[in-house]
Amino acid sequence: MRQIGTLIREHHNIDQSAKAIEVINPYNQELLATVYSSSPEEVEEAVTVAHEMFEQTMRHMPAHERSKILRLAASLLEERSEEFAKVISEEAGKPIVEARGEVFRGIQVLQFSSEAAKNLNGEQIVMDSAIGGENQIGFSKRVPLGVIAAITPFNFPLNLALHKIAPAIAVGNTIVLKPAEKTPISSVLLHELLLEAGLPAGAFNMVNGYGSDLVEPLVTHPKVKKMTFTGSGKVGWHINALAKNKPVTLELGSNAPNIIFDDANIGNAASSIAMGGYTFAGQACVSAQRVFVHENVYEEFTKLLRAKIEQLKMGNPAEEATQLGPMITEEAAIRAEEWINQAVDEGATICTGGKRNGTFLEATILENVKPAMNVICMEVFAPIVAIIPFTDEEEVVEQANDTEYGLQAGVFTSDINRAFRIADKLEMGGVWINEVSVRRYDHIPYGGVKQSGLGKEGVRYAIEGMSDVKFIGVKII
Repeated sequence: MRQIGTLIREHHNIDQSAKAIEVINPYNQELLATVYSSSPEEVEEAVTVAHEMFEQTMRHMPAHERSKILRLAASLLEERSEEFAKVISEEAGKPIVEARGEVFRGIQVLQFSSEAAKNLNGEQIVMDSAIGGENQIGFSKRVPLGVIAAITPFNFPLNLALHKIAPAIAVGNTIVLKPAEKTPISSVLLHELLLEAGLPAGAFNMVNGYGSDLVEPLVTHPKVKKMTFTGSGKVGWHINALAKNKPVTLELGSNAPNIIFDDANIGNAASSIAMGGYTFAGQACVSAQRVFVHENVYEEFTKLLRAKIEQLKMGNPAEEATQLGPMITEEAAIRAEEWINQAVDEGATICTGGKRNGTFLEATILENVKPAMNVICMEVFAPIVAIIPFTDEEEVVEQANDTEYGLQAGVFTSDINRAFRIADKLEMGGVWINEVSVRRYDHIPYGGVKQSGLGKEGVRYAIEGMSDVKFIGVKII
């Protein structure tokens, strides 16, 4: 069994007298590792060492060297992809096929970041556009900030860590990572891999434990220059308040709407929602949660979707055929089951699913839902899709926007004018046309509005948030 402590430079400090957290396989409750919480002194050391490495090494490292480290890391991850996939599957309960997909995406993040490191271009400023700017040359350049503190969630323990770490390295920053206490093993392997790829020891340090213990010392540390967080809104907005004048990127929750018009390809829409509502047991912030279906195709769509999800194979995440695995904890599954039961008590009907067994919750479709139900107005984070009929465009846009969230949406229609019209009206950070809301590629701008977050991820956009623009002017004399 693994023991995990604080990782500083190439050292793994394990203090067995510290608070111990068990890492449990959600499928069979096997004990995978014990995490020993980082002390305030270890947090201080992790940040201080990262700051020293920034000043001494990373801010001076040529772009081609940073690019080479990231490129080699991508190659090493590809070589060890099955090892990483098995770890993700075990610690997160993610079906092995989906875990392999996460590793593949992680490889791409490293590759995109490697290329970005060589293309941190500034721009020439036409100085004599301003009166008095004659005989002057001006240009801008991207410069790193320093120590980036990152906190990541359990649902994509490798890829969401890389979305913060790889762009930070690309621009010359250093990182202190606090992974989810339920899924830290993949981050330990990532730390080893980046050292092997040539990242200077101390440029990436890792602290462990509960967010309630570590958020404040990380966010408020004077040497931490930027905070990037993916997780719950409650914690995210608390971080934003603590950060005061520091830049913050927040990737938070959602109850993603997907709108299906009567001119859509209904087969494609049903297949897309069957994937987008139940991938990783619905534990994704852009999972298809609210599905608005035009009344003319409501019955056809619902029948198709039900048939597809009733064929999903639920079981051991390690098995190749498994499509629906466990939720991260039994507590999470119980909470989702309670929300289903509450909805039924308030008038909703279960089209299919709804039953729980331990950490497993059946793929569920709810009908006859109301806006005030938890399964509609809150982030469900479970394999639950609510289907809502609508009659006209204006009505459905209003319903889709009737939420405090605004991360991503999906719109299914064959009318290109309608597609663009609705994309502009939806109060979301991203809108997919003829694709489900859960879709994310690792180079696109990704981030929400309203209570769904601040700032953008996606390699290029993360780099912009992890760097500053410096102007340099020259007077010709």
